[in-house]
Amino acid sequence: MEKSGTGNKQGAARRSFLKKGVLGVGAAAVGAGLLAKGSPLFAQEHEGRSLSKGDVAILQLLLAAEIIETDLWQQYKELGGVEVANNPTFQPYVNGLLQLDGDMPQYISDNTDDEISHVAFLRAYLKSKGHEPISLDKFAHNLAPSSVPGVPQTGRLTNLKQLKVDTSWWTRYRSKENVDLGAPAFPQAVPSLHEGQHPAIPATLADLSDANHAQAIANTAGFHFGFIEQAGTSLYATLSQRVSSPKFCASPSVSVGRKSCTSKSGTIRPATRLR
Repeated sequence: MEKSGTGNKQGAARRSFLKKGVLGVGAAAVGAGLLAKGSPLFAQEHEGRSLSKGDVAILQLLLAAEIIETDLWQQYKELGGVEVANNPTFQPYVNGLLQLDGDMPQYISDNTDDEISHVAFLRAYLKSKGHEPISLDKFAHNLAPSSVPGVPQTGRLTNLKQLKVDTSWWTRYRSKENVDLGAPAFPQAVPSLHEGQHPAIPATLADLSDANHAQAIANTAGFHFGFIEQAGTSLYATLSQRVSSPKFCASPSVSVGRKSCTSKSGTIRPATRLR
């Protein structure tokens, strides 16, 4: 596997700047551990006016979105996170992810932890205002996980084994055009990913038996990372203009995640042979 030392250093420096300069301002800075210990973070707001029904509805929607994102990223972490990066069973898939970025396993694990903290933050805030947070538990066991040995065999909310990925976000963020101003729809960066169904994680141990096949799965994951994050970029920005509480704040981390995914997807190389 070829690596560009300069490229990796520049990428690491860029991500370090983004994390230090931006992530510290939003909800991603609030860890689940801090909230679980009964932090007085929201104590000063208990006596303030309650949230409007509209604000509560928006928070519940965002919480549902974060729960779903957590489910997605958790599956990536189980097969490609830094915690399993040296596991021989997962190595073909991890190697495929490393082709996209030298620190991809760490990025996946960090992103998963971020999503978990977002869920904890929103749940704690809703409870502090006297509202019961939405729960998706009744849907949590509907889908089977990957059967690769080592993956927890618990039901999932989302299916990463059969994806149709919209890759138009790639061309949209690189275009000067605006569909709201009459520009045509943005083309798919990878048309084949927007047709049929493609795995973004190894569904079975057989998916890891061929390095090139594992690389194709990792490539799908790389574009799916950006697809996950780009929706939140506009969702948070749009909904933040419709809230009534001045203390309502959306995290900028979604936008940072999209920028990082866009950078990583740029290193994807075509797999030369698929099974």
